[in-house]
Amino acid sequence: MLNKFSKFEFAILILSIVIIFISEYYYIVLKNHERAIFIGLWPPTMLTLLTYLNSKKQK
Repeated sequence: MLNKFSKFEFAILILSIVIIFISEYYYIVLKNHERAIFIGLWPPTMLTLLTYLNSKKQK
């Protein structure tokens, strides 16, 4: 399954997962809700950019 992803795509996916955990850390442990929400908005943006780049590559 991992052979289907390029190194760039795999790095973006792993980075998105790490950022989600960082956001949860800020929200639950540090009680910094505003920063957690701000950081939590990064993964959807990164995954949307990845989807866009993949769609451009397929055309």
